[in-house]
Amino acid sequence: MVAIVGSSGVGKSTLLHVLGGLDHADMGSVRIGKTKLTDLHDSERVAFRNLHIGFVFQFHHLLPEFSAVENVEMPMRIARWAADEAREHAVHLLNQVGLSDRLEHLPGMLSGGEQQRVAVARALVMRPALLLADEPTGDLDEATGKYLRELLREIHAKHGLTSVIATHNERLAADCDRVVNLENGKLRSR
Repeated sequence: MVAIVGSSGVGKSTLLHVLGGLDHADMGSVRIGKTKLTDLHDSERVAFRNLHIGFVFQFHHLLPEFSAVENVEMPMRIARWAADEAREHAVHLLNQVGLSDRLEHLPGMLSGGEQQRVAVARALVMRPALLLADEPTGDLDEATGKYLRELLREIHAKHGLTSVIATHNERLAADCDRVVNLENGKLRSR
């Protein structure tokens, strides 16, 4: 579990987007396992991302017209899982993040912390090897942020993930196994 810290505008989000194949690298390459992400065509990169990378963004990016469980099901539906299998797995993950009583709630009916937990469940639904989180506690109050920090640590261990988290939150960074600073386009270990 690695935290990337640095001042606003230094490129933490851009780095996560390049690592996750959302943006293209200007030079060099990105390799995840045996796959060289930078060599994949767009459709191949999208398919790889859906199967192997989970994203948690600061502002959730939940689809407002779908319930919590439907938002979590979405990556599985895109991957053409059977509807009953997708529902069962989504419910299981929402239970893991403490939202068993909020399955049918639309995002607008959920608190910011609940929306972020839905986003975490959605990020994990395809059993990714890599979890990328961009300021996952940035929009949360202190108590909810603490809960989410603990949840991320627990899920990281339980699911055997490689997690890369961009954050300004020193408490979240301290919960990680390694902290690196991004300064002037270079990563430096603390």
